[in-house]
Amino acid sequence: MKKNKPKYKQIIDAAVEVIAENGYHSSQVSKIAKKAGVADGTIYLYFKNKEDILVSLFQEKMGQFIEKIEQETNSRQTAEEKLLKLVETHFEQLSADHHLAIVTQLELRQSNKDLRQKINSVLKPYLNVIDAIISEGVEEGLFRPNLDRRLVRQMIFGTLDETVTNWVMKEQRYNIVDQAHEVHSLIVHGLARSSQ
Repeated sequence: MKKNKPKYKQIIDAAVEVIAENGYHSSQVSKIAKKAGVADGTIYLYFKNKEDILVSLFQEKMGQFIEKIEQETNSRQTAEEKLLKLVETHFEQLSADHHLAIVTQLELRQSNKDLRQKINSVLKPYLNVIDAIISEGVEEGLFRPNLDRRLVRQMIFGTLDETVTNWVMKEQRYNIVDQAHEVHSLIVHGLARSSQ
């Protein structure tokens, strides 16, 4: 399988850097090949075109990202602990790879509708993790029982996503992981069951 070959990973990693530094539209396949240390033609043994590289990059990197989030949240007991771990892990992973953060937050936004649909399908398992935490939070009495769960899921993901985008736009001048507790607190208190 292509994905297990070292050159596939080399090309993906090179593409993250090249796209982050030059923007998707200015990132020629030849630039990616040069960065990966492979011949231009080698790229076409693994990918159909530049768009396929972008989708594959997202599938590969987000697959790892989501796997880590699943592992970390599964190791926690309560919905509140799981949600905090989700926020921390989301911020930690993107702050650890600033090129990937630029690609996910800025470059993927400029893509066409077809590409966005492929990207949304990659995100489904992540949204499922958020759904499970919301359900647990309701069962535990942490969150209100009458929540519109689809809206809450969008709000949680959107809050994390926008917080990272803002950090990228500000050229990553501060530690985003430091904001995890405050973001978590805002979400939990916003969804909390009233004490009355």
